[in-house]
Amino acid sequence: MDTPVSPTVACIGGGQLGRMLGLAALPLGIRMEFVDPVVGAPAGEIGPLHIGELDERGVIRPLLERATVVTYEWEGVPADIVSWIEEQRRPPVYPPAAALRASQDRLYEKTLFRQLDVGTPDFLPVDSFADLEDAVAVLGAPAVLKTRRGGYDGKGQHVLRVPADAPVAWAALGGVPLILEAFVPFDRELSVLAVRGRDGSTECWPVVENHHSEGMLRRSNAPAPGLTPELQAAAVAIATRMLDELLYVGVLAIELFDVGGRLLANEMAPRVHNSGHWTIEGAVTSQFENHVRAILGWPLGSTETRGVSTMLNCIGVMPAPADILAVPGAHLHDYGKTPRHARKLGHVTVVADDADTLHDRVDRVLAVLPADG
Repeated sequence: MDTPVSPTVACIGGGQLGRMLGLAALPLGIRMEFVDPVVGAPAGEIGPLHIGELDERGVIRPLLERATVVTYEWEGVPADIVSWIEEQRRPPVYPPAAALRASQDRLYEKTLFRQLDVGTPDFLPVDSFADLEDAVAVLGAPAVLKTRRGGYDGKGQHVLRVPADAPVAWAALGGVPLILEAFVPFDRELSVLAVRGRDGSTECWPVVENHHSEGMLRRSNAPAPGLTPELQAAAVAIATRMLDELLYVGVLAIELFDVGGRLLANEMAPRVHNSGHWTIEGAVTSQFENHVRAILGWPLGSTETRGVSTMLNCIGVMPAPADILAVPGAHLHDYGKTPRHARKLGHVTVVADDADTLHDRVDRVLAVLPADG
């Protein structure tokens, strides 16, 4: 009887998401290789790290000869390189380039949501200061001016609190294609993570409540407190429409605004997502394991929770491991990155059987979690 050949996954990007994908792949006998421009990128501790730009064909081409499948861990990966890999026809690459292109242009992304009958904040394209003035006249203020491409963790955005803020916003962001979005008086920020296999089978984790500060995710509570079956079903319907429209394979995250029980789509990320890190300890199958299962065409794992969880990002400085591990149900993840202000260095997931116990444990972790240095 022939010994099965272990699959190899080539990942474009070698940051912490690639690292966690690799950690999920190893127990399944999956080998991973990574491409990243940064020497010493976190994923290099898990598998071979090939140094090169994320669209450098000379670096990526040899990987295609060894890989069973190709994936990526960042929505900033140039869509053209994913399209080029798709054109090679072998090996396959997931998620598809169409998803990457949609996520990289906020105007196209929100237009796609609307085409799928998914609500979004009202928006208008802005290509000149005159466009901005016209858009403000239509949408009013407050409103948020954003770059159509790029920008993350609060970057590439400017809030117009009154119409008179338009010149300042234009001075800050003008010169590139922009989009003006009406400000949404939301009750809370949520996200839904879903995974779709090659055969079209789909699984969703419970909706998560997210808390941001200075544009960065600081905390995710899973499941979202007060999550109702109706709200979960509405989020799953949004994710499923997008997955099916794009013939998606892998994990997809969609960030949502909860406005009085009505969900509005903010943006999507065609990859594993920070608000899903809790799934490593808090779900039967993590987002990382289900992503590699999906892209390899393997059966998807259960997305049921193991009690309740809170994920806390470690930003700027890492805590002392002993302080965190002294808290029951607390799990520390250190990405091995050099400390720097406003940099995500790791995360802590706290799990418990019930909300009261979780609250007490999270308070204990917060008491020893250093502020951003």
